[in-house]
Amino acid sequence: MKTPKFPVLDDHIHIDPRNGRGIDAIKDFKRSGGTHICLVTKPSWSLDVHPSSGKEYSAVFDETLEIAKQIEEQGIVVFPLLGVHPAEITVLTPRLTLGEATMVMKEGLDCAATYVREGKAIGLKSGRPHYETSPEILVASNEILSHALTLGGELGCAVQIHAETGPCDDVVQMAKSAGMDPLHVIKHFGSPETPLMPSLVAKHESIPELCLAKRRFTMESDYMDENERPGAVMGPRSVPRQTTSLLQAGKITEEDIFRIHQETPEQVYGVEIRI
Repeated sequence: MKTPKFPVLDDHIHIDPRNGRGIDAIKDFKRSGGTHICLVTKPSWSLDVHPSSGKEYSAVFDETLEIAKQIEEQGIVVFPLLGVHPAEITVLTPRLTLGEATMVMKEGLDCAATYVREGKAIGLKSGRPHYETSPEILVASNEILSHALTLGGELGCAVQIHAETGPCDDVVQMAKSAGMDPLHVIKHFGSPETPLMPSLVAKHESIPELCLAKRRFTMESDYMDENERPGAVMGPRSVPRQTTSLLQAGKITEEDIFRIHQETPEQVYGVEIRI
């Protein structure tokens, strides 16, 4: 296989050998020109973990890191992002009080933070429900998100958030109040109007326009790797294929590609990206 001319990073992808295609999906990513991924923790229940304490999330994180090793054996550079999916609060509350669920999720983030301190992960995952929920759950979710941002500030690491559609303007002040630079808060499944760092799905129609404006953003597939939902949200080939397609159509330049897939991730995550 030829050495790629430029790096291609998928900023939000799940690989799940237990419930999906696993390494075969990564092989597709690599064959299409992909070189780097941010491997994001799946929700605990998808890995058959049902935590009643924060430390129990370690089983999720350890499995994620084991998957990362398998991916690296395929010649793909992996940057793990570990944390607690914001939808966990909805799953936990039927068997725990809201206060208990909030504590468990905050402790789960504390557990994830230990992996970042040890250099096993580059950042945290958090957020708040992206679906309609009660005011009480929203307040608790913002408390959990604030805790993640505080940890990000203390660790000097990025926090990738899963939240409602839209700019999430209030998270800027939340980050500043927590001692974190909003530059290092990535809005997963983002949109151009967010003041946070947007991670745009590969098919986002604004990518050429944003490149013309020299805007900083990353690209993602949000591939879930679940056999019950093949291709959701986009397939593992989508980021490298769309990047190449836009280049060949003259809608973006190689300079744009290096800004999207190398310079911006390096700045946001504090990593080094080379091919």
